[in-house]
Amino acid sequence: MDTKRTVFPSQGLPYLLVAPQLIITIIFFIWPAGQAVKSSFEREDPFGLSTSFVGLQHYLRLFQEPAYLASVGRTALFALAVTLISMGLALVLATAVNRLIRAGTTYSTMLLWPYAVSPVVAGILWWFIFNSSTGILPYMLEFFGMRWDHQLNGAHAMILIIIAASWKQISYNFLFFLAGLQSVPQSLNEAAAIDGAGPFKRFWTIVFPLLSPTTFFLMIVNLNYTMFDTFGVIDATTAGGPNQATNTLVYKVYTDGYIGLNLGSSSAQSVILMLFVIVLTVIQFRYVERRVQY
Repeated sequence: MDTKRTVFPSQGLPYLLVAPQLIITIIFFIWPAGQAVKSSFEREDPFGLSTSFVGLQHYLRLFQEPAYLASVGRTALFALAVTLISMGLALVLATAVNRLIRAGTTYSTMLLWPYAVSPVVAGILWWFIFNSSTGILPYMLEFFGMRWDHQLNGAHAMILIIIAASWKQISYNFLFFLAGLQSVPQSLNEAAAIDGAGPFKRFWTIVFPLLSPTTFFLMIVNLNYTMFDTFGVIDATTAGGPNQATNTLVYKVYTDGYIGLNLGSSSAQSVILMLFVIVLTVIQFRYVERRVQY
């Protein structure tokens, strides 16, 4: 079978077309990443006028620092909770909308609105909702004998950022799950229903396995989201507090580097965070993808 090939009138035209994207990638990703790796092996003087090579000293100190090790566990808990909550609720909502015959488009549009909200705005919205003085949810929780105060209670603060970050990501997951559900052949469900399978059994034995490519993709995207893109949510809601209870890895890079001006340690943390994400992605492709049914 003959395959169509794109023929360019000039050999330099393909390189010219991809040049803008390459330039953006080099300027905003490769060059800053290279600078971070370089800075992680150096130490600046208090005035920032000179640097000295210190080798792996910043990395060794990090793994001996209790606060950094605590932030690793805190980030793992945060990433796991946000991924499970956002993907689970998105799948439930997508399944409900997929069963609608009328108004499905209206519901889909409304559910997509939160994704258009920036992380900072999402954090501020939930900060107002959970505000211990003026928020509606703390007022309602008082009827159940629960005193909500995320400014003093570390567990409450962690719950707040998990809810805010999950709410922000549900719309993105919903969009992909809904597209995956709509691509499942209806004939398979009808055949299973004729054989006597109930709705729940049809979903877990037919629909959900066919959604495994979408689920696998969203797992990677959501883990990357929790590692990097949740900075705005944390900064707007708790700013890493109270007592560093919500100081995740990405926020610790900011506090140590921008606020504490410890650029060497902050650069080392950013490199380790990048390696964490790379390792998690490789593990997912190496082991989790085996269970994916394409």
